[in-house]
Amino acid sequence: MVLTDIEFLMNYLEEKNVPTITKKRHNYLTYNGLEECYTYILKEGIIKNSIILQDGREFNLSYIAKPDVISLLRDEVSKYTSSPFNVRVESKEATFYRIDRVTFWEYVNSTIELQNYVKNYYRKKLSENIYRSQRMIMNGKKGAICAFVYSLIDLFGKQISNGILIDFDITNEDIANFCGISSRSSVNRILVELEKEQVISKIKRKIVITDISYLLDFIAN
Repeated sequence: MVLTDIEFLMNYLEEKNVPTITKKRHNYLTYNGLEECYTYILKEGIIKNSIILQDGREFNLSYIAKPDVISLLRDEVSKYTSSPFNVRVESKEATFYRIDRVTFWEYVNSTIELQNYVKNYYRKKLSENIYRSQRMIMNGKKGAICAFVYSLIDLFGKQISNGILIDFDITNEDIANFCGISSRSSVNRILVELEKEQVISKIKRKIVITDISYLLDFIAN
């Protein structure tokens, strides 16, 4: 059986007996600008990456809900490097492989499969950054929220009888911070509009997408 890039990485780390650490919900793994000597790989759990803007507001970058490297910086030789963003645990707990960053790059440079993983990692992150910029620039507030809600399907979506359940608690504040919207009240107003238009509904504070074509049409517009 041919392993995917991430499956190969996880098996490789296990074979090398790389140690793991566990963090509880809402604990931070690292902070934007903090000098780090480790590379972290999410083994299980859900995390959120964010940065702090110049005006002090938090801007959310992404959720990671399956095994992946948290951040890869091209500086392969320095013992320490600045963390590019905040990393906070959003699930009950999350487990990470923690490996000395110089050692990690030595593994990469000596293993073709890990080199392929790194290439694909950067390609994927570039695509995500382009999509995020398009969501922010090309859509208004409502379009940005529609695009964001749609993006949650791949991460947390579960098919149920009346639509797709986003099986994860996401606050209006988090949605605002993902979409570059300054107030939670604006998010609440738009979500209420989408409920009235029968695009979404709510089950115990979780979003249910009932009209996925509307989200796609709105994004396209």
